[in-house]
Amino acid sequence: MTEYRLLAPQRASATVALPTSKSISNRALMIAALCGNTPHVMRPALCDDTAVMIDALSKGNGGLINVGAAGTAMRFLTAYFATRDGVTVTLDGIERMRQRPIGGLVDALRSLGARIDYLGQSGYPPLHVTGTALHGGDLVMDGNVSSQFVSAVMMILPVVGGGSVTLTGDIVSMPYIHMTAAVMNGMGGKVDINGRRITVGKGYTGDDYLVEADWSAAAPWYALAALLPDSSLTLQGLTADSIQGDAHLVELGRTLGIATRFDAQGATLDTSHFIGCCCSCFADMDSTPDLAPSWAVLLCLLERSFRMTGLRTLHLKESDRVEALRAELLKLGYVLKIESEDAISWYGERVAVSPEPPVINPHGDHRLAMAFAPAAVRFPGLTISGPDVVAKSYPSYWRHLKQAGFTITTQQA
Repeated sequence: MTEYRLLAPQRASATVALPTSKSISNRALMIAALCGNTPHVMRPALCDDTAVMIDALSKGNGGLINVGAAGTAMRFLTAYFATRDGVTVTLDGIERMRQRPIGGLVDALRSLGARIDYLGQSGYPPLHVTGTALHGGDLVMDGNVSSQFVSAVMMILPVVGGGSVTLTGDIVSMPYIHMTAAVMNGMGGKVDINGRRITVGKGYTGDDYLVEADWSAAAPWYALAALLPDSSLTLQGLTADSIQGDAHLVELGRTLGIATRFDAQGATLDTSHFIGCCCSCFADMDSTPDLAPSWAVLLCLLERSFRMTGLRTLHLKESDRVEALRAELLKLGYVLKIESEDAISWYGERVAVSPEPPVINPHGDHRLAMAFAPAAVRFPGLTISGPDVVAKSYPSYWRHLKQAGFTITTQQA
């Protein structure tokens, strides 16, 4: 297996062209397909996840579609192909995908008339989807499992007659549902969110859509700014008025004294008032779970005790991110406590570690590989195994780290 050995600079300096948002891209690509591909999606993300969507949406005749590790694609394509009257597809992925539940989405689609069968364990992929003419209507969905289930249903409602979705339970990742509404409205849909009720009108006008830069991809750069506060980092393309919930990084950074200065180029991270290690902190990541890996690793590296909640969806990502964080932080000597399915904490407990540079296993998860790379500032020679996983969302990540001053050596395990 390929490994990357990392040596961090004393000071990072770079103007980084962040990738565009895969989350926004996949929504816009699906809506464009629902509109007959007449809208043009401008600057879609160039990564594995969007490549899977583009390839699958081009297969109008159906057949076997393997989404690999792309969970968003699995959810969105299930809804999309359910609307394709006369088209039959089998949706499958890697073994981890077969462990990620999809029953809540299938149930909702079946209530609209969808014909979907499980080919293995009930409630999980692989799926056999027979496209048919669906009908709109008013649905009730559990908001506690995955916002992508809700988003998938929202996006098809305009082309099946409109309707509404009422959310029950504790709603996770609500900003992603608002993101879906924003993209739908931007492409000529009619979506209104009032508390727990989402009302969707009939039809799209099919307007072109420009995809913005990815705030999720900014997380490791904020971490690097905190670890090397004399750095000069500008993240191109980020805006203060983003529709992405992960723009909450601005507030998280402010708690450490990192100011975000916006101009026409993007966002510059100002660490002139960096405060580093101080009192313990509390962070609720329920609305921004993709930021949790980078922020948990960073707070440990800063030796700033913390308690973090809102993590229940992380167990069902490309890896069990909570358990993977615990295992890999232990290699750095940090004893992360898993308090519950929803919460973790670290209050300063350390154990002795080998003097040899640690080897981090990202568990096949792009967010973990990117979250642990800045730890090379504290652990020179830190090694990331299977580094290619970043291609899922940010293929140029390692090149950008080199641009910022990192030395990256390729070796074989």
